[in-house]
Amino acid sequence: MNLVLDRFRNRHFFPTADFIMAHLPEADPIIFDLLKQEADRQNDGLELIASENFVSRAVMQAAGSTLTNKYAEGLPGKRYYGGCQVVDQVEDIARDRAKELFGCDWVNVQPHSGANANASVYLTLMRPGDTFLGLDLAHGGHLTHGSPVNFSGILYKAEYYGVDREGLLAGRIDMNKVREKALSVRPRMISIGASAYSRDFDYAAFREIADEVGAFLWMDMAHTAGLIAAGVLNNPMPHCHIVSTTTHKTLRGPRAGLLLIGKDGENTLGKVAPKSGRVKNWSELFDSSVFPGMQGGPLMHIIAAKAIAFGEALQDDFATYAQQVVTNASVMTEAFLERGYEVVSGGTDNHLALIDLRNKGITGKDAEAALQAADITVNKNMVPYDDQSPFVTSGIRVGTPAMTTRGLGPDEFRQIVALIDQVVTNPTDETVLGNVRSAIHEMTARFPLYDFVTA
Repeated sequence: MNLVLDRFRNRHFFPTADFIMAHLPEADPIIFDLLKQEADRQNDGLELIASENFVSRAVMQAAGSTLTNKYAEGLPGKRYYGGCQVVDQVEDIARDRAKELFGCDWVNVQPHSGANANASVYLTLMRPGDTFLGLDLAHGGHLTHGSPVNFSGILYKAEYYGVDREGLLAGRIDMNKVREKALSVRPRMISIGASAYSRDFDYAAFREIADEVGAFLWMDMAHTAGLIAAGVLNNPMPHCHIVSTTTHKTLRGPRAGLLLIGKDGENTLGKVAPKSGRVKNWSELFDSSVFPGMQGGPLMHIIAAKAIAFGEALQDDFATYAQQVVTNASVMTEAFLERGYEVVSGGTDNHLALIDLRNKGITGKDAEAALQAADITVNKNMVPYDDQSPFVTSGIRVGTPAMTTRGLGPDEFRQIVALIDQVVTNPTDETVLGNVRSAIHEMTARFPLYDFVTA
């Protein structure tokens, strides 16, 4: 592995004895035992879920710090509670680091989750019943981009674009078809972003379409934020009116959300300050949509953890990590193709691959269960034009961020694909599953993760 990446792992990912949960075994042995079981699972197995990662001990310590005790409704310097002189500094540091990391004018670090951040986007730019256009969930889109069981599909009229079924753009978004759809439905907002799409986005083309139909353009970069911050994927900031993200996944921070504006300015919705009549900036509208619009007090311990994660992502070794994530994903995808697997879109530009298992005679549900029995964690996933239900699926989604954090490189990911293939082709053979499990444990033992619970 790259020496810069090795130094990052050594500095951040080997917890020492002072981080052992000294009081928990006595205070609540039941919960402690479950935490130990989860630590063992993470230590011993392969984590290939594309939306998961491993945080540094500093991020984890901040998330469990005394800041969990503090109520701090409002923004720094404008709180509804006293005693915020310390947490104000924490939030300001988080905001400044996020702005530097993404090169943007404004951020709000308070959303509790990506879904909360997205809800604030809708609350600011949409009215109930308004139409928006987003990537179909069945084609790799997000739950909060119009699923009929989600608030976004209940309160608003969702229209969808998808990926091509065949031809040169099979498994990819055809921007000509996006334009045709936008001209047909005339959405108030167009959303970009995906949970299972392995290609980069053409933000300039999306913005051209949005301008043509008079729509706002929103990018949800939850999956790819770390890769965008590191400059290994296209940057949405110059093109989108608003950008949202989670702070975990490829950004490798705590589980939470974030809102960003590339270039702030006066809003075009006619919203003014009630006393002065001054036209409010977009940032003011989004700040108000987060609080009091969508949630109450911010989680200051999580904001501290975000600040630390942003600081880590500003280091040179994070860019090395992000590039390795993409390299590992490319190698992994090629290894699947070499073994006769159908990879949606034929490859990957980012951190994940979507594998269509129909030519292997196994469903995503059965593959996920068999792989879990061998201590390989993936998730079943719909593939475009799937003939199975969302509870069964025809595919699996695999990603490289978490195991890249542990230090695995191309050689290990080629071996991982070979082990996955053994399980997928012999899903009920206990001998095969046992042999694969042993091989997995041997591999993960060479790349230790957390020892503070199991020590």
